[in-house]
Amino acid sequence: MQAIGRQPQRAPDGPPVHYERHRPEQATLYRLVQQHAATFFAQAEDAGCKRRGFCPSCGARRMAQTAAHLVDHVIPRVPVCQWVLSLPIPLRVLLAAQPELVTLVLQVGRRVPVRRRWRA
Repeated sequence: MQAIGRQPQRAPDGPPVHYERHRPEQATLYRLVQQHAATFFAQAEDAGCKRRGFCPSCGARRMAQTAAHLVDHVIPRVPVCQWVLSLPIPLRVLLAAQPELVTLVLQVGRRVPVRRRWRA
């Protein structure tokens, strides 16, 4: 009886699938991180870890605190309607590559009539 995993797997209607392990330890990025990680962490400790985007839980807490501040102290107590513009992924990629187009897309989005859905 052969051990599971020793027999080559086959693609549907094709030759056996060959798997070759990736070797991230040979990549430039891996070596750079390995060489400079200690320095980065030491500098982050010295700075008190109050950098934007470093800690996900700190970022989430900061986002919640900012939202609470806006609701309590900035946005007036009037009915507010929030609009969400959702775009297809290829268009998102285009806008990420050419940010100057974002204003044009938002201007078009403001002019398009929107069907409102109200939730109780």
